[in-house]
Amino acid sequence: MSIQIAVRLPDDVVAFVDELVQTGQATSRAAVVTTALERERRHQVAAKDAAILAAAGADADLDALAEHVVHMPVDLD
Repeated sequence: MSIQIAVRLPDDVVAFVDELVQTGQATSRAAVVTTALERERRHQVAAKDAAILAAAGADADLDALAEHVVHMPVDLD
């Protein structure tokens, strides 16, 4: 389900969004806005998680896991 909302954006932001759509980098204005908001939501969650981990201090299990993961190959596909 989705809900339609109206927002006011500066002209330059709308021009940027329209350029993304015109060049095929996005399917619609709504897709650009949705992608940006989802990215911001993930950023906010990650920031909260980082704050929790920082406040908790060092954890031997997490440190060992991080050390293990650092040496694993990264699949970018």
